[in-house]
Amino acid sequence: MSDFPKILLLIPHLGGGGAERVIELLAFHLPAEKYDVELALVTRSAIPEPQLPESVAIHRIDAKRVRLAATALVRLVRKVQPDVILSSMFHLNFLVLALRPLFPRYVRILVRQNGSASAMLNDLSHPLLTKALYCTLYPTADRVLCQSSAMTEDLCRSFGVPAARLAVLPNPVDIEAIRTIAASSRSEWTGPGPHLLSIARIRQEKGIDLLLQAFFEFKRHLPMANLTIVGDGPLQSQIAELAESLGLRGCVRFAGLVSEPARFFKGASLFVLPSRHEGMPNALLEAAAAGLPIVSTPASAGLVDLLRGNEGCWITDAINASSLSQTMVAAIHTLQPGQRFLHEWVEQFSLDKAIAAYQSVIDDALGNDLARRQA
Repeated sequence: MSDFPKILLLIPHLGGGGAERVIELLAFHLPAEKYDVELALVTRSAIPEPQLPESVAIHRIDAKRVRLAATALVRLVRKVQPDVILSSMFHLNFLVLALRPLFPRYVRILVRQNGSASAMLNDLSHPLLTKALYCTLYPTADRVLCQSSAMTEDLCRSFGVPAARLAVLPNPVDIEAIRTIAASSRSEWTGPGPHLLSIARIRQEKGIDLLLQAFFEFKRHLPMANLTIVGDGPLQSQIAELAESLGLRGCVRFAGLVSEPARFFKGASLFVLPSRHEGMPNALLEAAAAGLPIVSTPASAGLVDLLRGNEGCWITDAINASSLSQTMVAAIHTLQPGQRFLHEWVEQFSLDKAIAAYQSVIDDALGNDLARRQA
């Protein structure tokens, strides 16, 4: 048995979105010489999993839904006996915090909030119940990990989470790996372009419908333009039908879920984030790491603060198709073909800085007395 503190990372599944990518990077880069890191995947998934280090033990609960994993999760925690649980995705966070009385008393629970809680309520079928769960359960976490100060202010103001329990941590981004992939990949694009790229789960909050409507208008100005959408999701068939109804079949490509989205960066003229609301999207940060010009909606206060005033970044005036199209046209007419930017602001999300920040919060949760296991 290791003498190192044991960290149990929890996520519904790997692959897919930014929350999953953060947990994957933590599994890879939390130092094995300091922590004993294990990972639990809660739900069944057909999404291919990345190859993780051999030092990271993986537990698969294989529940059909997160809420059906309660009994298995309690058994797992009692078996693994972690010192710290770090959970990501709000519905899993709710379950972990609700089960806390059944865990050993020494276990510390960190939950990672992956979006603006208030904004997310608008997309849920039971917003009042979800708000009640935020208000009841999140204040019981040892730390709630947020991606921006705006997210902490929202949780504190709207859901009563004590400010002392909130922490702002940068999303880890493997900047060097992304730049290597972007530089070494063959171009995924054909035709004169411009070539527009968006990477997102196809869900209501991601605004892919707004992007298609904006692209329809964009092509009136630049008829040779094409658009690639990387990702999948529950609204994929509806989005494909929308593209068809707009007459965009030949110029919009749905690439689906891919293991290395960064290979689409080479040759892309513009990265577009059309979201209705966001936390701090990893796809945008990775596009910035590769130097792509960026057009984004003002999907969160933290995102606006990050991008505002930076060269090579454009923020729409509103979250609608018309403003998005106008901003995309303005950006393309400003850019030189293939132009790239330093985006020095992305360095704050580099692996070394982000992993160090996570270590600091984990160590603070652990405290100096691991003898609490005996409590």
